[in-house]
Amino acid sequence: MLLWAIIGIVLICVVLLDAFETLVLPRRAARRLRLARLVLRSTWQLWSAPARGHWRSGERRETYLSFYGPFALLLLIGVWSTGLISGFALLLWGLNAQMAAIGGDAGFGTALYGSGTTFFTLGIGDVLPHTALGRLLVVLEAGLGFAFLALIISYMPVFNQAFSQREVNVSLLDARAGSPPSAVELLRRHAGADFTGALEQFFIEGERWSAELLESHLSYPILAYYRSQHQEQSWLAGLTTILDVAALLLVGIDGAPTRRARLAFAMARHAAADLSRILGARPQSAASGRLSAADLTQLRAVLAQAGVPLREGPEADARLTHLWQMYEPFVGALADWLLMPLPSWLPPPGARDVWKVTLWGPAAWSTEYDEVDGA
Repeated sequence: MLLWAIIGIVLICVVLLDAFETLVLPRRAARRLRLARLVLRSTWQLWSAPARGHWRSGERRETYLSFYGPFALLLLIGVWSTGLISGFALLLWGLNAQMAAIGGDAGFGTALYGSGTTFFTLGIGDVLPHTALGRLLVVLEAGLGFAFLALIISYMPVFNQAFSQREVNVSLLDARAGSPPSAVELLRRHAGADFTGALEQFFIEGERWSAELLESHLSYPILAYYRSQHQEQSWLAGLTTILDVAALLLVGIDGAPTRRARLAFAMARHAAADLSRILGARPQSAASGRLSAADLTQLRAVLAQAGVPLREGPEADARLTHLWQMYEPFVGALADWLLMPLPSWLPPPGARDVWKVTLWGPAAWSTEYDEVDGA
């Protein structure tokens, strides 16, 4: 019987440590073997299986995947609660500090039921401890249950606030870089007399957003599974767009704020690498089809037409290859794991900004809007 009590103590400690690391600890948990990690990885593989199979695109697919983040948070709360209730039941039963029902039964089922009513502080009173040790454990569990539920409730707004702050910059990219965003479209839309100042401001905001993304998603990795409002947008696409634009500027564009681009590139790459590790998305080969030789030729032509030509020559091509190989393995791994497509370097044909589309379809005055951004 003592063995069951030891198992109960271990289970309680494991759950409390995992909940503390997931909700309270404001930094990355170093341990790879964690209850929350096991739950998230296993359930995400099951949840995303239909989307990885025959259900590969469309609004319904994205809506289905968007349910996982909030569902996983509720599932974790359920797993933690079940673990604590079971741990205290094993502890009471193993120490022979029975929770006996009025009328006699003092088996494990009764201890489990009594532990559940105590944890949720129901106070029904039909199952009572009959030893001093049992009473002490009941009081301890009731206090722990009350504190645990209060902690969970208080942290719900924290998750929502972190999600909302992340999505602000994701939404801002719609008018700045198109939907889905692309590096070439962003540079094309910013070309003009204020090219340098506009891009400098973009990289200042992008650097800060990348840092906030890194800190919030390392502290609360479950936020990575929360998806944006529109299927053309995602936090991963936004992060990759910042890296793509910075890489182009570092290769060489006249009048570009290279210092700001370098700082934003470093921060965004840091975020991509760390999030890849924390989510268990193993980096892939950098041999990506996102930027072929034909795409690079077209990219240069579009930028030259917009008045912001990209430096040419073997040295420039090698520089660009070196830069995107620094982050492509990480964002590619995240894209495969989270089922969030990476943005292309060039805007997809026929792409329409989200702000130009209503719930009823494309806005009737979209032609007038096209004159605003030169689309």
